Amino acid sequence: MEIPLLPDIVIILGLSVIVILLFQRLKLPTILGFLATGVIAGPYGLSLIAASHNIEILAEIGIILLLFIIGMEFSLKQLAMIKRTVILGGSTQVLATIGLSALVMVLLNFSWGEAVFMGFLIAMSSTAIVLKILQDRGEINSPQGRVVLGILIFQDIIVVPMMLLAPLMAGGSENIGTALLLMALKGAFVIVFVLISAHYLVPRLLYLVAETKSKELFILSIVVICFAVAWLTSSLGLSLALGAFMAGLIISESEYSHQATSNILPFREIFTSFFFVSIGMLLDFGFLLENLPIILLFTALTFLLKSMVATLAARMLQYPLRVSLLVGLSLFQVGEFAFILSKTGISTGLLSKETYQYFLSVSLLTMAITPFVMGSYRRLADIIASPFVSSQEPMPFAQQPNNTHTDLPDLNDHIIIIGYGINGRNVAKAARYANIPYVIVELNAATVKNEGKKGEPIVYGDAVHPMILSHISIHKARVVVVAISDPEATKRIITTIREISDKIHIIVRTRFLQEMEENYRLGADEVIPEEFETSIEIFTRTLSKYLMPRDEIEAFTQKIRADNYEMLRSLTTSRDSDRAKLSVDLPDIEVATLRVLTSEPDIIGKPLLESNIRNRFAITVVAIKRKEQMILNIHADTQLQRGDLIYVIGKPSDVARFNNYIKE
Repeated sequence: MEIPLLPDIVIILGLSVIVILLFQRLKLPTILGFLATGVIAGPYGLSLIAASHNIEILAEIGIILLLFIIGMEFSLKQLAMIKRTVILGGSTQVLATIGLSALVMVLLNFSWGEAVFMGFLIAMSSTAIVLKILQDRGEINSPQGRVVLGILIFQDIIVVPMMLLAPLMAGGSENIGTALLLMALKGAFVIVFVLISAHYLVPRLLYLVAETKSKELFILSIVVICFAVAWLTSSLGLSLALGAFMAGLIISESEYSHQATSNILPFREIFTSFFFVSIGMLLDFGFLLENLPIILLFTALTFLLKSMVATLAARMLQYPLRVSLLVGLSLFQVGEFAFILSKTGISTGLLSKETYQYFLSVSLLTMAITPFVMGSYRRLADIIASPFVSSQEPMPFAQQPNNTHTDLPDLNDHIIIIGYGINGRNVAKAARYANIPYVIVELNAATVKNEGKKGEPIVYGDAVHPMILSHISIHKARVVVVAISDPEATKRIITTIREISDKIHIIVRTRFLQEMEENYRLGADEVIPEEFETSIEIFTRTLSKYLMPRDEIEAFTQKIRADNYEMLRSLTTSRDSDRAKLSVDLPDIEVATLRVLTSEPDIIGKPLLESNIRNRFAITVVAIKRKEQMILNIHADTQLQRGDLIYVIGKPSDVARFNNYIKE
């Protein structure tokens, strides 16, 4: 029996493998590979696909699963932690982009409904591409990374009401008031349904399913919930995508959301690949070539408009110009959610075929250049910001809200802590405990405000600028601790400090090994990689369990640090000699905690001298815990009782033999 769709699936997946392999060699995002596959295989390319309608059905499934996963990953608690960035930064970026884009479209003789909808599309940025690049560069926790993440979260949320508003903007209803009321009632019904399901129905159902320990039943239940809620919203005249998002939201409030996400993720990856391929198939490459000058003009306009608006959003969050520009240069592209939203525009008549081709061409071009722009966006930000540094960046303290430490006391021989994350906070605590003067430099205005109220000597500013460092008396400091999550900014800070002074001791915290050598070359005195320090801590605790003397453990760890972690960096470095030094004196002794469960009269209720445990089992009882009492004075007349916790020392084999004997 022949399956009509099978040849098309094989062609798409097979061609995708070849194209994506090529794109990976060129270090281009996977999404662009899928889009290029669609262009090649589509009707405007080599026309390799016969059943394009069936591919669109697979693409719809991909959209449902994509929004379902986003709903499951959506956490109200996590959102609350960055609510200011999400609400203020996200709303500024989205609303300003919609307004400016709509104004441009109206000037081009589009109706207001079409213009605003085009603003919806342009406001969306690519979550998949941007976050992947930031993760690869280790900048997801950097200041610009946090702002970008917050804005992208807002975009992911706002796309749902945009889908609901699109039919009304198309003028499909004669009575807008009635249509709005009906939509509000439907929305209220969906919200009530989500709340009841999230708190009562689904957790109980998934608990019963999880009790069966059947992986197949669990996956089936998750898929049924996803498609059932999507079908329900579709029946109400709302979108399938909205229902999928709501279904994910229902499951996200249960303790089974992480397992559900891991089970659905492989399905999502396959079906969303069909979605991006189907988008690529819609691009008329001939149209792009024929209208290339106009398309390039719109691409440049989109780049400038979105970059400026996103930069403005970051400035409103009180980030310095350089960081704000990095945000703007990260969010200039049109993203994948715009493709989902465009389907609604086509079905409601808000997008003509010609406008859709312009939109597709501009979207794909902006996505294609994103890796190249973000690859050099620091240099671009420096070039753009340089004329303003002297007049704007050195004086960010004027923007500090209620910061009582703008006028710092006379600092001398102090510690400068750059970055007030977990590491920065711990250094500040240690300095405060040791009565060492310190000052903190932080880019997050909200953190500066809150910690300033608590009395922390904290200032708002970007430490890459000499004026900021001068304000905190860098020339009088003894130690600078750089504890930020932005590797590129760390390097620039080290360079700036060394241009001011050679005597200051610079300690740098990094996340990865490959950052060490460059930081040392630029002038850092100590570079502490988190991954190696974690390894040292694990190994230290392991050695202590082998009863190795503490002074030898400390000497060993100091040797590793003194050699700049060379032993951990190379498997062959001093391997034999180091192993010999450590293994010679490791005693074959185990200290164990055992529970006495036996009732044997030769042990229970008899003095240790009479039970002869030491000679019979070659182990020594060193302590006993009996209920709430700890007995440390062990002597010949001490007796064991059933239920005691006993602490013994001996060879591992002897301890195991004795443990078997005292079991019930």
